[in-house]
Amino acid sequence: MNLKNEPKIVDRMQTFSNYELTIIHEASLKILARTGVDFNDDTICRLFKHHGFKTNGSKVFFGEAQIISALQSTVPEFTLHARNPEYTLDIGNDNFVFLPTGGAPNIADAQGNQRPSTLADYRKCCKLVQTSDQLGMGSAMVQPTDIPAVTTHLDVMLSYMTLCEKPICGATGYGLATRNTLEMAGILFGGKEKLKQMPVVISVVNVMSPLQYSKEQAEVIVEMARFRQPLVITNMILAGASGPVSLPSLLALGNAEILAGIVLSQLVNPGTPVIYGSTSAPMDMRTMVSAVGASETVKIASATIQLARFYNLPSRTGGGLTDAHLPDAQALAEGTLMLSMVVRNGANFIYHACGQMGSYISLSFEKWLIDEQVCRIVRQMIEPMEITSETIDVETICQVGTGGSYLTHPTTFQQFRTLSSPGIFNRKGYSKWKTEGGKPIDLVASEKLVQRLESYEKPPIDQGIEDRLHEFVKLTKAGAER
Repeated sequence: MNLKNEPKIVDRMQTFSNYELTIIHEASLKILARTGVDFNDDTICRLFKHHGFKTNGSKVFFGEAQIISALQSTVPEFTLHARNPEYTLDIGNDNFVFLPTGGAPNIADAQGNQRPSTLADYRKCCKLVQTSDQLGMGSAMVQPTDIPAVTTHLDVMLSYMTLCEKPICGATGYGLATRNTLEMAGILFGGKEKLKQMPVVISVVNVMSPLQYSKEQAEVIVEMARFRQPLVITNMILAGASGPVSLPSLLALGNAEILAGIVLSQLVNPGTPVIYGSTSAPMDMRTMVSAVGASETVKIASATIQLARFYNLPSRTGGGLTDAHLPDAQALAEGTLMLSMVVRNGANFIYHACGQMGSYISLSFEKWLIDEQVCRIVRQMIEPMEITSETIDVETICQVGTGGSYLTHPTTFQQFRTLSSPGIFNRKGYSKWKTEGGKPIDLVASEKLVQRLESYEKPPIDQGIEDRLHEFVKLTKAGAER
């Protein structure tokens, strides 16, 4: 019996029409044709010129047909292999992955104090990734300051590849770091040439807004695409600084930048998997810092996801983003608003899902564990209910009747474990909570952190492969020091 018309799905986040997305697209085409994008590299410029692109110095201008041709060779979904197949990921379409924060130069404690990050901190992050039931892979996580910068990527990749068996987010600072990462991945997966048939390393490339790529980041696109390894081409435009305050204008600018990088990847190797990404945010004009916890950042992320879908590409956004400097109510509120929105809206590669603090300036291990619980809750929120005649237990409802109790009913004992658990969050009554110390969530997280790290067990790795990784790092470091 049809009592009403089909219910209209309501989501108060703005959903752009195809017409509106087309307007953004066409504005980006005008920008790419009239102003172009500077790749700051003559070799890359010659590559574009060889394929018929108009150039001027190291600047490249794009025609609509050239962009459409490149987009036609991209893929909406791909598989990223892990050295333990149990952790292999599908990225794109309805699949998504959480990653921890990346590139933090500092570690923040629960009181808001900061100190420089170290290699030991990075290794601690690897152990947390390995033991996480929410994080599908790791990332750059922190920038160690206690080892030489020129060889940092070697120590970081060696640590991750031996301490964690989940998919690899590669070193992406410049071309040589990427080549070294690919060499190490080749050792891990049975030969560098084998990489061309199976994505095993993903790299994040950052646009240097407005409308340029650094020579180093353009090299990363080329090196990764040669071996058909996935790229996350992303920008972080600061509205009012490196981009316009107007959000529609910012979206058109950012879209132009990302499309230019996508085209380069497909010229090098058509079919290279690409993720469309942005973590753009407003510049707070009073403090002159990026306001990643602002409402505008959430709106830009939503638009980014929709633009990626417009081009039939996977999307990258930020996750538990906050401007707070300690794991307090502000950090939890800002991070949860962003993370829950991007998951609901369909993001595929959710970076900075755990541990991000102070607009990327630091990592908090306490917030990491708190954010993991938020990730867990969001996953539970979007898990669909199965509505069938069998899942609605009319017989039990009628049996318990008016004013009855389900507490001792057999179905309650059979099903109560299907309900969510609080994890590290509190669900105790006030008296019990107070008797057990009345601990705030950051203190609970700190205690759980110790237990988590103590429970870590290094995943098995072939000793010959591990020895070759260590030898490669040793020899490459020696060469760098000459």
